[in-house]
Amino acid sequence: MLYLSLVMILVLATLPNHHAPVGINTSRIRRERTMWDMSEHVEHGFGPVWDSESRILILGSMPSPKSRKAAFYYMHPQNRFWPVMQALFADPADPSDVTGDSLQSRRAFALRHHIALWDVIESCDITGASDASIRNATPNDPTPLLRDAPIARIFTTGAKSAQLYRRLIEPRLAATGITIGMTPLPSTSPANASMRLPALIEAYRLAFQSAGALEMADETVTGL
Repeated sequence: MLYLSLVMILVLATLPNHHAPVGINTSRIRRERTMWDMSEHVEHGFGPVWDSESRILILGSMPSPKSRKAAFYYMHPQNRFWPVMQALFADPADPSDVTGDSLQSRRAFALRHHIALWDVIESCDITGASDASIRNATPNDPTPLLRDAPIARIFTTGAKSAQLYRRLIEPRLAATGITIGMTPLPSTSPANASMRLPALIEAYRLAFQSAGALEMADETVTGL
């Protein structure tokens, strides 16, 4: 049935609009066909950021091409993730407490504030950095990380990462007896152009405050 549906979509996509059956949106079909034609299978390519004092875990979907090239998280220059982290977690009394632009300074900032970083997907078919194009996703397994670090809350950035987390990871964690709450966050990607940086900062602030994440990020972990 799936094969026949795909064949029908491809056939309809080649027809002029006046030949399409009533009710068939051929423009959408063509867009979806183009998206599939341009997709490639990609591997995540690098591991999570965490240590034995990480208290919160932030999961994206799949790194963008620029992030995969840099082998680190949220490295597209127009992604607002690191400015949001700077605004919410940096110590205003310490001028050296900055995210910076390098993966080394950003990694150090995350660990200093007990933030672990990873992504939901280990591999998938994707077109560029488009979450909407993701197909055939294979999830990462955060179970070892969650057992070895005192993670108290999980956050997902963007609708796709939240959707895939609930479908692919949450059941696996439940089966192993791990029950950690997850809070979805808006995407900081430039694709989420409707949200300006101040709005993103406020949305993240409210979510982190509700989960107690701001306090977790600044406390010293002992006796664990």
